[in-house]
Amino acid sequence: MNTVFVVQHVHLLLPQEEEDVKLIGVYRSLHSAQAAARRMASAPGFRDHPDIVDSSHAGVGAGEGFHISEYRLDEDNWTSGYVTQVN
Repeated sequence: MNTVFVVQHVHLLLPQEEEDVKLIGVYRSLHSAQAAARRMASAPGFRDHPDIVDSSHAGVGAGEGFHISEYRLDEDNWTSGYVTQVN
């Protein structure tokens, strides 16, 4: 096993349209990750945005729902650093 599948749920907090992201779990296979999203889809809060999101469709609000991402083990995934804006 060289990869894992991470399931997160995203919804927007209004009025700022800030993303609220919840880690659902980490799974050995895409099938297991999809099954986890289906199990959670009827739970309170999650049922408001129960779909598995196709990451190729961008836009405000289009990303609400379950996101499944594949990650290679023992590999850096965020390498560019970051900047925090303070208002």
